[in-house]
Amino acid sequence: MAFYEHDDSLKVQEEYVSYIVQSVLKNCQIELKVLGRDTSKLENIKAPFPRITYDEALKFLHEKGFTDVQWGDDFGAPHETAIAENYDKPVFITHYPTTLKPFYMQPDPNRPEVVLCADLIAPEGYGEIIGGSERINDYDLLKQRLEEHNLPFDTYKWYLELRQYGSVPHSGFGLGLERTVAWISGVEHVRETIAFPRLLNRLYP
Repeated sequence: MAFYEHDDSLKVQEEYVSYIVQSVLKNCQIELKVLGRDTSKLENIKAPFPRITYDEALKFLHEKGFTDVQWGDDFGAPHETAIAENYDKPVFITHYPTTLKPFYMQPDPNRPEVVLCADLIAPEGYGEIIGGSERINDYDLLKQRLEEHNLPFDTYKWYLELRQYGSVPHSGFGLGLERTVAWISGVEHVRETIAFPRLLNRLYP
């Protein structure tokens, strides 16, 4: 999204997810009833969503007894679930350590050891449904990041060239379709929302 900075992207994400949930509630009552979904848990899913930083999330986890995770570690499913249980809406976790995220994420200008990114964690233990960030728009910084990650310049030449003659602030995100459907429909496992899931006895469709 051109000319969208970090906060602009978060606003789009929360409005997007709110729209999806409210549309399902409006148009899919029969399907939700067949699935036995408690729709009262979805009725409150309206923007804005709460936001906490990685540092705040880490402090919360330590208070809850998760002393196994330290600054610089990624959060696993148990950590995300513990955080989500503290909210009745999806929650953004922002400003992860730079070392945890892809090379193209924009560092916080006031604190370069973290990036302007966010994971959106769904309630009820369904985990991350969106990952996104503001992207690096400076040519020299992007080239430096490629070098730091030992990535081949030939492969990413086209990506660098997008910024060679100037760029604009821009952001992007990706929504995990199957996990989002699993959360909204309330099914027990994400494989129930995948057309051709990989199972123990089936690796191919």
